[in-house]
Amino acid sequence: MSEDALAPREEEADVHFEPVIKLTEQVETKTFEEDEDVLFKMRAKLFRFATDSSEWKERGTGDVRLLQHKETKKVRLVMRRDKTLKVCANHLISSEMRLQPNIGSDRSWVWKVAADYSENPPTSETLAIRFANADNANQFKAAFEEAQKTNAGSSTSPPVEAAPAAEPEKEETPAAETEPSKEEKAEAPAETEGESKE
Repeated sequence: MSEDALAPREEEADVHFEPVIKLTEQVETKTFEEDEDVLFKMRAKLFRFATDSSEWKERGTGDVRLLQHKETKKVRLVMRRDKTLKVCANHLISSEMRLQPNIGSDRSWVWKVAADYSENPPTSETLAIRFANADNANQFKAAFEEAQKTNAGSSTSPPVEAAPAAEPEKEETPAAETEPSKEEKAEAPAETEGESKE
């Protein structure tokens, strides 16, 4: 045995193989996110509620992002799974969506989506998202609600500006107050609904 231990070891063969086909062309892949700016990005786990079995099913873990289109200024939520980069959530954020706290957790939110485009055809889903801690969950909620205001403001801005011209009997407001600011435009539809109920 002592002779084997002192004997020189066989050197490992350094074998090098040339590739049969050389890949010189770079294939450009489009994600259709090139015309959008990232407003929010954070790691999370997404679930969907399966109505047939009445249970939550995991949809994926990855970065949830809020993307704003550079031209239309619309904001959508996109989430891709880690490693595979498969889309597990893709929908426009509308003002009808309500983030509700998940029962028993301060780090997750639940909301309903009329049309989620992550699968073909688009489906109506109840989604839940869970973050690492409560601070991250609150940051997501703030960004989500800001995106709702952005989308509501960009879709309802023409009717809000036309509303004072359609009601000539309101002469009490001075001309300087008829042009609402960006923050007032987001709140204006709620105020006009309240006035019509009275």
